[in-house]
Amino acid sequence: MFPTTRLRRLRYQPLVRAMVRETTLDARDFILPFFVRHGQGVKKEITSMPGNYQLSVDRLIEEVGTARELGIHAVILFGIPEHKDAAGSSAYDDHGIVAEAIRGVKKHYKDVLAITDECFCEYTDHGHCGIVNDRTGRLDVDNDATLDILVKQCLAHAKAGADMVAPSGMMDGMVQAIRRGFDDAGFTHLPIMSYSAKYASAFYGPFREAAESPPQFGDRGSYQMDPANSDEALREVELDLQEGADIVMVKPALAYMDIIRRVKNRFGVPLAAYNVSGEFAMVKAAAQRGWIDERKITLEILTSIKRAGADMILTYHAKEAAKWLKG
Repeated sequence: MFPTTRLRRLRYQPLVRAMVRETTLDARDFILPFFVRHGQGVKKEITSMPGNYQLSVDRLIEEVGTARELGIHAVILFGIPEHKDAAGSSAYDDHGIVAEAIRGVKKHYKDVLAITDECFCEYTDHGHCGIVNDRTGRLDVDNDATLDILVKQCLAHAKAGADMVAPSGMMDGMVQAIRRGFDDAGFTHLPIMSYSAKYASAFYGPFREAAESPPQFGDRGSYQMDPANSDEALREVELDLQEGADIVMVKPALAYMDIIRRVKNRFGVPLAAYNVSGEFAMVKAAAQRGWIDERKITLEILTSIKRAGADMILTYHAKEAAKWLKG
C-alpha cells in the first residue's frame, strides 16, 4: 500500500515503461484490405477513404510491394467485377478479378499471405450477399442455395493460389460447406478465417462506395447480427469452430470491444478484428480538420483492439501505422 507501493515508478523512466508494456503492436499484426478491378494502370481513389484506391492488378502488385517493404505480409482482396448478375457468377469464375489478382500477387511475392473475402455483395446486381428469393413472402437471401455458390467461389480462389479464405456473408453452415468442399477437392491445408460475429453495422458506409456494393432494396439485417446482441456472438463463434473454422473474426472492432474480449476469454482461439471503413473514415475526417492527432489516435485505437484480445487486425490504417511504428 502507498507509500510503499508506487505504480508510477514503472511509468517514470521510458525504458522501464517499455519493458512492462503488456500489449505490443507490430506491422505483422496487420492485414491490409485491397479493392481490385479490371483494367490496366487503374488507381482510383475512394473519396470517403483517403489513401485507399480501387486498383487494377498491375497497380495492386505495386501497392502490395510497398506494404511488404513496411513489414506487412498479409492482404485481403475484395473484387469489383465488370459484370454483375442475380447469382453473382463473376465471383466463382476461374478467371474472375480476384482469381487474377491472387495469381498476380503470388507470382511476385511468395512471402505475402493472400487472403480472399468470400461473399457476393460486390458481384450481384441486387447488392445482397447471395441468391435472393421470395419464398417467405419477402425478398431475402436463400441461405442454402447460397452455400452452393459460396463453395464454388472459394474453390476458384483456392485453385488460383489463395493462402486463406474468409467467408463474410454470415450464412448458416458456411464454414462446414467450405471445409467439406476444400477437403473433397484436396485443399485440406487451406485455413478458413470466418467472419463469425459480423454485425449489421452503420460503420460499413464507406466500404459500400469502395466495393460498389450497396443493397438495392432492404438491408442485410436478416443475416448480419443485431448490434444489441452479445451472447449470440458466442453462439455464432462456437458453431463456426465446430464446423472447422481456423480463425474467427469480430466485425466491426471499435464499438464491439466487449465482443472481442468475450470471444477471446471463452474460446482462446486465433482471433481477428476488422477495423472497418467507417472507423477509418472518422479518424481521417477529424484529422483533416485538425481536431485530433492522427498518428497518436490511430496507434491508440489499434493497440486497444489488440489489447481487447485480437491477434490480428484488418485495417485500412495498416501502411501508415507500419510507417509510424518503424519511425
